[in-house]
Amino acid sequence: MTDARWQSPLSGRYASPAMLRLWSEEYRIGQWRRVWLALAESEQALGLDIPDAAITAMRAHLDDADLAVAAAYEKRFRHDVMAHVHAFGEQAPEARAYLHLGATSAFVTDNADVLVMRDALALTLGRLLDAVGHLRAFAIRHANLPCLAYTHFQPAQLTTVGKRATLWMQDFALDIESLVYRIETLRLRGCKGTTGTQASFLELFEGDHAKVRELESRITKTLGMSRAFAVTGQTYPRKADAQILDALSGIAQSAAKFGADLRLLQHEGELLEPFESEQIGSSAMAYKRNPMRAERIGALARHVISLQANGAHTAAAQWLERTLDDSANRRLTLPEAFLAVDAILLLVSSIAQGLEVREPVILRHVTEQMPFMATERWLMLGVQAGGDRQALHEVVRTHAMAVHAEVAAGAENTLMDRLAADPAFSGLDRTALSAELDPARYTGRSAMQVTEFLAEYLDPLTHGARQHAAVAERAELRV
Repeated sequence: MTDARWQSPLSGRYASPAMLRLWSEEYRIGQWRRVWLALAESEQALGLDIPDAAITAMRAHLDDADLAVAAAYEKRFRHDVMAHVHAFGEQAPEARAYLHLGATSAFVTDNADVLVMRDALALTLGRLLDAVGHLRAFAIRHANLPCLAYTHFQPAQLTTVGKRATLWMQDFALDIESLVYRIETLRLRGCKGTTGTQASFLELFEGDHAKVRELESRITKTLGMSRAFAVTGQTYPRKADAQILDALSGIAQSAAKFGADLRLLQHEGELLEPFESEQIGSSAMAYKRNPMRAERIGALARHVISLQANGAHTAAAQWLERTLDDSANRRLTLPEAFLAVDAILLLVSSIAQGLEVREPVILRHVTEQMPFMATERWLMLGVQAGGDRQALHEVVRTHAMAVHAEVAAGAENTLMDRLAADPAFSGLDRTALSAELDPARYTGRSAMQVTEFLAEYLDPLTHGARQHAAVAERAELRV
């Protein structure tokens, strides 16, 4: 039987089952129930008359919410939280009278949202570490392989394939730093009451301010968090959502840059993304091998980056203690950002793990440009042989411009031959000029920079980040 309803490509095509589970209704309501349980347990521990049977009944039904029953209640009440209060009460009748005691809807929804995002951030960090791990291995393998470096996408000097990979990793490393910071500073809303004054809880505890403070501390620890916001209105500050979207957008930016670089290098024939044995590049052009994964990274990244502004607008638009214009927006923005970044990082890992390096093509491109790279050394040799530096510079420039035009038309690079035959370089022979064409002499500290970057920065960073990361299981990638 087919389903005629529209479905998001993020859920049906791109994101992993693990991330989809975290943003599912079942998981979210499971967190709601844990928040309610933490409230009841903490209230009981601080002296409220909540029987043990109520706590036991709640604990027995954390993950078996009947969503159909809740949906029927919501259709009647037009209120999602109250619908689930009644549905939970049906399953745990011993707890019915004590559910949601002193709380407002945002106590449940906001605290649960933070718990979902905590788990989603941990999974995202795991995915990011996995992707960086594959790039790390790639950089080590190719740390010494000379290749053209480009500025303005014009040949500039030489670098190495491994050194270029450190540039991608540096971007992702900044994202690791950002994710770790967001995880470490994540805060619950806490139990602040309807408008953030904690008046309802102060009433429950008969004016005992110390118990109200202890209630929030207990709930926070029970839910596995280290802190709650010091003050809130009815909701936690939506600026917190915007900051998380900033971090996710940062990952998208890094991945988009990586994907764009790969697309350029695949056009040059130097690096190719993985291509399955039966993969079809084009329905019409059977010979095509398109960088589809890298292109999808760019497409998904554009969506995530646009969501960043959405979160900022939501944070800026909240009135006083709260308005409800954040609700529908957050239901779209937060899951989509996490799901899209999850899909992006799966693609990055897939590409990094299977990058094909075409060394002969890289060498050919280096060889074509090496005479231009060597001009500065040839110039110095000419001066050492008694020539005038400025006069020699003009000779090199004139020949180089002419050879540029010839190479662009498909001819070989004859710059060395031209200079060897020019009277201005009569003090040098072809052997002396040719000795300066070894690419390994032009990569500077590239290979050492790879080693130093990994040992001194990346490895310590990723080692520390792993304590916050969830294990990123392998997921099927639909190309």
